[in-house]
Amino acid sequence: MALSISFLMLLTALALSPLCSAFPHGGPFLFPQFYDRSCPKAHEIVKSIVAKAVAKEARMAASLLRLHFHDCFVKGCDASILLDSSKTIVSEKMSVPNRNSVRGFEVIDEIKSALEKACPHTVSCADILALAARDSTVLVGGPYWEVPLGRRDSLGASIQGSNNHIPAPNNTLQTIITKFKLKGLDLVDLVALSGSHTIGQSRCTSFRQRLYNQTGNGLADFTLDPAYAASLRSRCPRSGGDQNLFPLDLVSPTKFDNHYFKNLVAKKGLLSSDEILFTNSPATKKLVELYAANGELFFQHFARSIVKMGNIAPLTGSMGEIRKNCRKVNHA
Repeated sequence: MALSISFLMLLTALALSPLCSAFPHGGPFLFPQFYDRSCPKAHEIVKSIVAKAVAKEARMAASLLRLHFHDCFVKGCDASILLDSSKTIVSEKMSVPNRNSVRGFEVIDEIKSALEKACPHTVSCADILALAARDSTVLVGGPYWEVPLGRRDSLGASIQGSNNHIPAPNNTLQTIITKFKLKGLDLVDLVALSGSHTIGQSRCTSFRQRLYNQTGNGLADFTLDPAYAASLRSRCPRSGGDQNLFPLDLVSPTKFDNHYFKNLVAKKGLLSSDEILFTNSPATKKLVELYAANGELFFQHFARSIVKMGNIAPLTGSMGEIRKNCRKVNHA
């Protein structure tokens, strides 16, 4: 079905609107040139280490991008996800969305170590996450965006927030919309940022119900292509194989492109939370169809939306701290 001219005009306006209008959570305090004088080689250091990590393992690009997302949706973009458990902190790494799933911490450690040598106590772990997400995306063919900088690091973590606020693979579309809305993100942001699933992998346990018992009637999800479902069952049985990995984009799993959206149109979205963007709402379906047909517009919207996400409740000024070690607060 052709998209209406008014809908296209709205999306174009959203994509081209000034980024400052996308900062409901303190954007003016962040700016790309934040470290130009205090740590002029910061961008170069982050980019070189990320490039080395992605060259060693292509999957790492998706892992670093996901760290930024999972960080920002809990307490804002403050690197709380990087904190290990201690006497006073219960790590977000142990939450349901993160346990045995989030990764890339060693890459962040290496970046932080290099930055501490170059310019001690200057570059925050939160900003490292934001830069690593951008550099990872670009390295695998995705869009470039200027990263507003100047975030500081949290003094604590929230495992409850991690369990409650990060969208889950089995959430209803309305629940996901609500979780995004609570962070100041709209439908365009939701669908565009979901496009990050054009890279990366997911565990069998995250989508098994779609293969065997989606609605409690013992049948597979009818929105899942039968041939695709059969291929998934070969390595994702009714029991066992929980940690078996599957590409989120079966066409180009290590390239950041718009095949994710083309897969949704073809009923080949891996996660329920992905496929419902095409099947459960006329508004999100239009966006999926638009991005499937226009990869350039997807890139424009993704870049705008991830900058907007990166400005969720940052700690700035004298708030928080600049951690010396991203895994623990300075006074620990």
